[in-house]
Amino acid sequence: MRHATSESTENGSFTVSELFKICAHCERLSKKEIGVRIPRPVGSGPSRFIPEKEILQVSKVDARTQSIFEDAFSTMGRLDNISLVMGFHPRYLESFLRTQHYLLQMDGPLSLHYRHYIGIMAAARHQCSYLVNLHVNGFLQVGGDPKWLNGLEGAPQKLQNLGELNKILAHRPWLVTKAHIEQLLKAEEHSWSLAELIHAVVLLTHYHSLASYSFGCGVTPEIHCDGGHTFRPPSVSNYCACDIANGNGAVVETQRNHQVTEPSCEVEVLMEKMKQLQECRDEEEATQEEMATRFEREKTESMLVVTAEDEESVPSRDVSRHFEDPSYGYKDFSRRGEHVPTFRVQDYSWEDHGYSLVNRLYPDVGQLLDEKFQMAYNLTYNTMATHKDVDTSTLRRAIWNYIHCMFGIRYDDYDYGEINQLLDRNFKVYIKTVVCSPEKITQRMYESFWRQFQHSEKVHVNLLLMEARMQAELLYALRAESTGRTSPREREAEGRRLRAAMATLRAQHARLHYAFSLFIGVKKLTLRPLDSEAFTGRERGAAGNDEMGGEGRGRPAASLKDWTLLRPPTPHPRNAQLLM
Repeated sequence: MRHATSESTENGSFTVSELFKICAHCERLSKKEIGVRIPRPVGSGPSRFIPEKEILQVSKVDARTQSIFEDAFSTMGRLDNISLVMGFHPRYLESFLRTQHYLLQMDGPLSLHYRHYIGIMAAARHQCSYLVNLHVNGFLQVGGDPKWLNGLEGAPQKLQNLGELNKILAHRPWLVTKAHIEQLLKAEEHSWSLAELIHAVVLLTHYHSLASYSFGCGVTPEIHCDGGHTFRPPSVSNYCACDIANGNGAVVETQRNHQVTEPSCEVEVLMEKMKQLQECRDEEEATQEEMATRFEREKTESMLVVTAEDEESVPSRDVSRHFEDPSYGYKDFSRRGEHVPTFRVQDYSWEDHGYSLVNRLYPDVGQLLDEKFQMAYNLTYNTMATHKDVDTSTLRRAIWNYIHCMFGIRYDDYDYGEINQLLDRNFKVYIKTVVCSPEKITQRMYESFWRQFQHSEKVHVNLLLMEARMQAELLYALRAESTGRTSPREREAEGRRLRAAMATLRAQHARLHYAFSLFIGVKKLTLRPLDSEAFTGRERGAAGNDEMGGEGRGRPAASLKDWTLLRPPTPHPRNAQLLM
């Protein structure tokens, strides 16, 4: 295509300088006919909600963050905007990137192109074109068949069968049953193995929650991605074209969008409520009946929180082709007034059940996920806005438990009356929209809560929302899988794995005693049987990560391959569950 020069443009009804202000250097360049269309970014940085100057740049970060960015670039060949926004919290970013790299690139039950296609399916469910396009490119780079990208009907039947589970997990995970799992495991020639299905479920939940994070933080596509650039001339008159191409042209709009009246003493009021709750908790404790009543009340009230204006989000063809039944969503549940059944963590929890199941069928992933959950939950700098030395554990727990409450998950030891005291209506609307209908998030909603807080603190909120949502989906899927394993073949295979693991532990136990016998000069020691009680129970409380100043949620377990001659023979409770 031949492009007009500035002289030919001037022969028309306008000149280049009349369109927008232009500097002398750009004026000289405009008079040269180059014939190259130069894109400019659509946004003004990695996020639509956060000013670019507040997002850590590679040249200004500390050595640790720069090292994380460099590792990410060497691994992925790019530094995406998701990572740049997460750069506010480098410790979490490191855990996130390590987990995502393992899920997508390391050895696992699923082939590489299947992994990317499942990522496409999951992100498309929330109309997250940014993530869809990222994995379309990844799918093609690893040799995926381009015909699959024409629509879900062009993919193998095995992946099409996963569509129903994808839909339910994304919007109403409490409806997942063992029938959904068995249907995938027993689909004859299109069946999934148990390990493959666990890998797929982890990927689905990962990208459902990552879509929530992307929308919640207003993450924009990079300039080289679809939707991240435009060739249209800018329409700002106070900046040169070169300024606008560098993203400076959005300064006026950014400043205008951030002219929000801040309420006085918002932070102080919240801190006082946290203090009062702690004092009341120390003085009196509600009965179990009262705790259950408060949970049911909060669960019912969460249904009445409106996620956004009654706007129908119509997905584009590029996104909608990758999933079925676009009308299905969380909003249908709230409008029909269906009852969300209560999921008691006391009966099935991530720490006691989900962790071991994932780690057994997809080695090391359970531990990676557990570290990531703990990192988000326990992460704290002991600050609130400009205040320092603040214990934020009460607030973090309220946010996490409110999200689980929306999905019907109950903690018997938590007083749900605290939620209404710590989370105001604007904050609840934001939380529910990010978690349930992230495609409807607006900048106004982002700015309407915690108006005196830092952007880094709002990003931290989104990390909590992302991880709490992922864990909630996983709990429902893994519980259904646990109750759905009825095949004698599966039970026999589990028995073989258990016996092999027990034999390994006994051999290590024997070597350890033999080493001790050499050390103390005793020729023979009697080997005592392995304590069966070592295979039950779990560690709590003090096993938490003290470095992050949060509440304990249990330390990650060492895998069997980590046991050495010098380690004590008593197995970690989680490793023990891994064998049950």
